[in-house]
Formats: sequence, C-alpha cells, structure tokens
Amino acid sequence: MRYISLFAVTALLFSSCTVIRQGEVGVKRRLGKINKTQLDEGPKIFNPFLSTILRVPIRTENIEVKLSLPSKEGLTIMSEISILYHIKKSAAADIVRTIGMSYENTMILPVFRSAAADITSKFLAKDMHSGERGTIEKAIKEQMMDILEERGFVIENVLMKAINLPAGLSKAIEEKLQAEQDAQRMEFVKQREKAEAERRAIQADGDKTAQIIAAEARAKTNEIEAQGRANALKIESEAQARANQLIAGSLTALVLQDKQIEAFRALSQSENAKVIITDGKTPLLGLPATGK
Repeated sequence: MRYISLFAVTALLFSSCTVIRQGEVGVKRRLGKINKTQLDEGPKIFNPFLSTILRVPIRTENIEVKLSLPSKEGLTIMSEISILYHIKKSAAADIVRTIGMSYENTMILPVFRSAAADITSKFLAKDMHSGERGTIEKAIKEQMMDILEERGFVIENVLMKAINLPAGLSKAIEEKLQAEQDAQRMEFVKQREKAEAERRAIQADGDKTAQIIAAEARAKTNEIEAQGRANALKIESEAQARANQLIAGSLTALVLQDKQIEAFRALSQSENAKVIITDGKTPLLGLPATGK
C-alpha cells in the first residue's frame, strides 16, 4: 500500500495538466517530435519532462498591419489593413511541425506584404479611395490563398481600413472628383432639359393633332347639319307639293261653287260699305270711290 501511494505521488509530481479551450486544438510534442493525433477541447494530462501540449487557435484571428503600398503611378500610399484568417483544424499539427507557432510572422505576413504590393501596383492611387477598393481587397485575398491554402490557412478577408494619400494628391483627387461630380450634374441637367423639351414637343404635336381632329370633327358636323337641313327642305317641299296636288285634286266644280257662296255670305255680313262686281260665278271686291 505504501508503494502504491509513493508511486501515485511520484506520478503526480512528474505530470502536468493543461486545458484545451473552445476554438483551439491541442498538438502534442513528445521528445521534440510532433504527434499527428490532435487533441480536442477539455483538460489534458501529460508528462512535462517528456511532452509538451501546444494550443493552436483555429478560430478567426485578426492581424492589424500598417505598411506602405506602391501605386501604379509610382506613389507610396500609407495604409492600415486587417487580415482575417483561421487555421484548418486538420492542418494544425502539420503547421506546427513545418512552420512552428510563429506562423503569422513566418508565413502569413510575408505572403500578405508581397501580395498587397503586387496588387496595388496595378491600380492608381485614387482607386484605393473609390469603388475599386473592394476589387483590390479581393485580389489580395485570392493571391494569398493561392499560396497559403495548401499550407492549412484560410484567408477569410482582407480589409483596407485606412488609406492615407499625400496631401497634394488628396487635394488633386478631391478637385478631380468634384469636377467629375459637377460634370455629371451638368449632364443630368442637360438630360433633364432635353427630356423636358421632348415632352413639350410631344405635347405640342399632340395639341396640334387634337386641334386638327377637332376641326375635322366640326367640319364633318357642319356637313352633316347642312345635309340634314337640305334633306329637311327637300322633304318639306315634297310634302307641300303633295299637299297642293291633293288640294288641287279635291277642287271640283261643286266645291268651288260652295266656296263662292261662302265668300258672298261673308261679304254680305260685313258692316263696311263695299262694291261687289261679279259675273255670277266669281266675286270681285272693289272699294267704293270717295269724292273730295
């Protein structure tokens, strides 16, 4: 029993413990040799005299870098850039074995500096302040991935946080951008005035067409009305002629004699003095002569 306790104390004295946290993976090194079997999260016991457990982060890491970048026109641009990356869990042991724990300074930063200088030298300084910034960031990331992905690194993003141009260049770029904005504004005004002129022309043409249509409609209306009046007069004259024809057809000798009798009767009943001259058939009315 005493020997067992002594063995336990000795084992405890010659052992150590470490904890692998979330977002990390453990890599065990025994007598200077890296074990390819990686350790997951949780407490791990090891012999500190023979082994070491290295904790390798596999979560997203951020490297802040300040460096000078060349531009296409040969200027030097001061910049602040963030590199977001993480290590593939399956590649942690190989990275420690082939590169070591100083992989940021040994691998990531040199590759980044080379890729950034190579890409920015293809763009003008003003492009780093314009919509081309996203294109530059993407190109740097892709060039880094071409080298680092096969080594177990994943470049998530490259972000150009700040670009400091020379004072004179900044002013020149601002003036140029202002001039471009003024030109765009004038072009917009020109297009708007052109559209308004076209609208007025279309409206005038429409008004002219409407007037022509209205005039044609009035002329057609007058023509229809005139035709209607002509037709009405024709119908009226035809009706009158028909009536006269009917009246003429109805005037027999007896009817005419009856009309004469009625005329004589009406004359005889009048209080005014008158002279009637007749042949016995047709009465003629004459006024009596008056002497002076």
